[in-house]
Amino acid sequence: MQHNRDSDSDYSLEPNIAAIELDKRRADALDQIDKAPFSRFHVKVLLVAGTGFFTDAYDVFAINIASIMLGNVYGNTAGGSFGRINGPTTLSSNQEFGIKVAAPIGNLFGQLVFGWLADVYGRKRMYGLELMIIITATFVQALAGSGPALNIIATLIIWRYIMGVGVGGDYPLSAVITSEFASTRIRGRLMTGVFASQGWGNFVASLVAMIVIPAFKDSILSTTSDKHALDQCWRILIGCGCIPGVIALYFRLTIPETPRFTMDIDRDVRKADHDIRHALGAGGASMAPTVWIDPEAVVQRAHAPRRSRSDFVAYFGDWRKLKLLIGAAYSWFAVDVAFYGIGLNSSKILTPDLLVQAGIGTNVTSPIGAAGTTTTASITYLSLRNAAEGSLVVSVAGLLTGYYASMLFIDRWGRKPIQFMGFCALTVLLAVLAGIYPGQSPDSTQQSKAKAFVALYCLANFFVNFGPNVTSFIIPGEIFPTRYRSTAHGICAASGKLGAIVSQVIFFKVSDSGSTLKVILGIFAAISATGILSTLLIDETKDKSLEELSREKQQGFIHGVTLVEMRHGLVHRQGSL
Repeated sequence: MQHNRDSDSDYSLEPNIAAIELDKRRADALDQIDKAPFSRFHVKVLLVAGTGFFTDAYDVFAINIASIMLGNVYGNTAGGSFGRINGPTTLSSNQEFGIKVAAPIGNLFGQLVFGWLADVYGRKRMYGLELMIIITATFVQALAGSGPALNIIATLIIWRYIMGVGVGGDYPLSAVITSEFASTRIRGRLMTGVFASQGWGNFVASLVAMIVIPAFKDSILSTTSDKHALDQCWRILIGCGCIPGVIALYFRLTIPETPRFTMDIDRDVRKADHDIRHALGAGGASMAPTVWIDPEAVVQRAHAPRRSRSDFVAYFGDWRKLKLLIGAAYSWFAVDVAFYGIGLNSSKILTPDLLVQAGIGTNVTSPIGAAGTTTTASITYLSLRNAAEGSLVVSVAGLLTGYYASMLFIDRWGRKPIQFMGFCALTVLLAVLAGIYPGQSPDSTQQSKAKAFVALYCLANFFVNFGPNVTSFIIPGEIFPTRYRSTAHGICAASGKLGAIVSQVIFFKVSDSGSTLKVILGIFAAISATGILSTLLIDETKDKSLEELSREKQQGFIHGVTLVEMRHGLVHRQGSL
């Protein structure tokens, strides 16, 4: 058992000597973190933070297929014509726009607010709160109903916004907690591993849809119960998003505060030193001696740079630091225009007819069911199954492979080369996709073009993730000082979600004007090209400590000490040495 009260002589040091001693201890503690071997504690951080991103991605991308089901059940807009059979109803353009843009708007708000709160009150105090919001909002969506005063689509939009706030809060918190616990050598791979859970969330959302839709096949094909069955399908699909969040919640609430926050913001170097040995002890499994924090102890509070409005202005008033914020924020904006533009609308781009001509799925006019005829219900069923199958193919062939390619090379090549390469490839591929797009209803004479389009569409998703989607998440979690790291990451992430909102405005409003998807894909390509330029503003972060990347002098970082007398865990009296 170890007590944290030191000898009286330790507190009788001269002011400069005490500050120098704590400054050295801080440097030694940071060195311990930066050189720590990969351990079970790092695995815990990876799984706890990753589960949150899994839940985030599942909830966000499940709506891609759920919106088709919602249109069949609650939509009033007539579907397309398939021969002599009229297709199922769909949501109106404004309804679908509201459903898909609500979460990104909530993301933007959550990223800014939680990013700031995590720098003020601590990462640990905020971590788990955002997951509670996600779980609650997701569960309520699955149970949503309508009444005379409130339409169910409006209800879903409200709760998707609230869910989005929680999802947004997860970005700066998970990124900063992971980066502050990671050693320099593995930081890129650890952060990529966390973010790669987004790909698994997308994959599992598609997989659940592939299971749920055939499970209700007979009911969907029934002319008397098809709407009831589809109403159950979308609720199950959305509601399953709660499960991983509930599993991860306990571990999020019990994860320790990051030592960097304890040292640089709480300014308690001794406690941070104990926490490092406790968390990253032998095997990384909290095997260091148990630490007892005496509530009556005298604590040394270090004098170090503190967050304030004037300090924020002074720090980012330096162009060398401001350009990093601008470069990171705009790069995230540019990639999210493409990522969410094609990701949230893949069912509109990869239509059932296009997928069939590419060799994926079944022709929606094929006779099916006991009667062996083509009906509106059979078109509904096959359209949904094709959409889920197409989403599954894109997840495996494009998204997941891209994430793990990034993980393989992120600490070898570096962040900047991967981001630059990704933006270049994405610009070219989106431009080519705009040129060869065969339309939403290609015929058999366009099979080769449809196959080429689907292949290049998967390749574009690959380079989104083996490129700026991953690096734009990692870099803001590395290049700013501890006191502004979460706030700045939240600003960059919010810029990304502004890009997601812009992508939906472009997609729905441009398409409503009568322009084809060729024009929309061309716009996405042009915006991706601007990301090449913003990449030039950022610095390489590979093999550098967080303190080195902050561009602040580290020797003499602590320039004074205050003695704080605690009673019952609260400050009773304090005075400077």
